[in-house]
Amino acid sequence: MGNDFILQQFQQQLEVKEQAPSPIRRREPKPVWREYAEVIIISLLSAIFLRLFVVSAYRVDSGSMEDTLFEGDYIFVNKLAYKFSEPKAGDIAVFVSPLNPTKDYVKRIIALPGQTVEVIDKIIYVDDQLAPIISEVKNSDPKILPGQLSLRDNFGPLQVPRDQYFVLGDNRDNSQDSRFWGFVPKESLEGRAIFVYWSWTPDKTAPKWEFPYIISAVRLPFYFLFNFPSHTRWDRLFTAL
Repeated sequence: MGNDFILQQFQQQLEVKEQAPSPIRRREPKPVWREYAEVIIISLLSAIFLRLFVVSAYRVDSGSMEDTLFEGDYIFVNKLAYKFSEPKAGDIAVFVSPLNPTKDYVKRIIALPGQTVEVIDKIIYVDDQLAPIISEVKNSDPKILPGQLSLRDNFGPLQVPRDQYFVLGDNRDNSQDSRFWGFVPKESLEGRAIFVYWSWTPDKTAPKWEFPYIISAVRLPFYFLFNFPSHTRWDRLFTAL
């Protein structure tokens, strides 16, 4: 009898506990400034991560890659391209300049490590075979310079060393490239150009960012807005490379 009474009391206590509502803690709403701050910080960190490790934007500052890339083109470069795969002949690569480590160059990879490259009267040969013809490549100077005078039109034969690459500009007669300053080490490759996302016709009369800066700060926005329709190369936007 005593045991039944104790069991009955225990069951009643359990029922009371089950029926009793559990306390609910209300989360305090975040201040609006904190929500905006978190969004801004996350966006900045994401942009920095993408900029450092995934994709970068570059501006083309010369005509050495015409008619593939023009001065004033803005390009996106895949920085992971050569982290997980080997560079290929024909790639348009961005790399640290062998002449000035503070600058970046963009050229086309022509020959890979171990291959032999030769230029005979402007014609490119790789391993004694005619290199693939690229429609955008051009020679603007009809004159052919002898190898004793210049390496522009007659070069090699020369074998590309291990872990290095032979690169040329597509504007062959107006490009400083591996013919003049040598091969590009693999560790200097920064990525592969993937497409043109913007293009702006260079203008030598455009206002520059210079002292007194307050005047430049006023003139530059007005110049951009006024010339935006006419100076944008609309046909080059989002051109794949």
